Amino acid sequence: MATLPLVIEPRQLADRLDDPALLIIDLSSAEHYADAHVPGAIHVDPRLLLRGDGPVPNKLPTAEQLSTLFSAIGLTPERQVVVYDDQMGPWAGRMIWTLAIVGHHKASFLDGQLAAWREAGLPTESHPNTARPSRFEAHIDDRLVVDIPWLLDHLDDPDTRIWDARGADEYRGDKVVNAKVGGHIPGARLLEWTDLLEPGPIPRLRERDALRALLIEAGLDGAKTLVTHCQTHRRSGLTWLAGRWLGIDDIRCYDGSWFEWGNTPDLPIER
Repeated sequence: MATLPLVIEPRQLADRLDDPALLIIDLSSAEHYADAHVPGAIHVDPRLLLRGDGPVPNKLPTAEQLSTLFSAIGLTPERQVVVYDDQMGPWAGRMIWTLAIVGHHKASFLDGQLAAWREAGLPTESHPNTARPSRFEAHIDDRLVVDIPWLLDHLDDPDTRIWDARGADEYRGDKVVNAKVGGHIPGARLLEWTDLLEPGPIPRLRERDALRALLIEAGLDGAKTLVTHCQTHRRSGLTWLAGRWLGIDDIRCYDGSWFEWGNTPDLPIER
């Protein structure tokens, strides 16, 4: 099977539904999956993309956890993955980032999610699909993720930009979510994740030229390394995906996000 683009339209997926190498992942709620999903899609609980324990449970799962997850869903190097969710794209973006971390780059984001599939008049099904397990051994590429020491070492680096994908009220510190303090990482630039989507009921990504203009306006262009984060690295799953779609090679995620930064004493904060 030829590799599909990173971002695909519903018709592109519909033309490949009979390909046995295709692995369609629905990261919606169990209720939404049971109601309707793309034919052949398997359901994956998006919480499996989180470590789930420790002081920062939203961090990247361990290699052992990822080996278990990707073996259970039948991932092999030959399979072309297509992902969507019911949250306008953040979970799907985080899944593709996670796949990239373990070296699987044959992954595509269904633009517009299931809403766009339905708008195109394409069929859905409601019966569950079962994956055929594989033996997948995950090895983590830590070049796609950063931590607090890395960020502290790069706060004054002119070649690094930090992309805060949260809402403006969170960025300013007016709204504090599951943290001891509010505000933002020093030097971080705000570009809210929902600004990447076209207005209206279908959560499509804006055209690439429009996305580039947004990054320039936010002061996020021209960096050698771009780091994106939000509160728990869910919303920033979509911003990472958009950056990759724009051809930004060195875009990384701070998976601890504000949940970790805002709960760690003695870290610098701007408001």
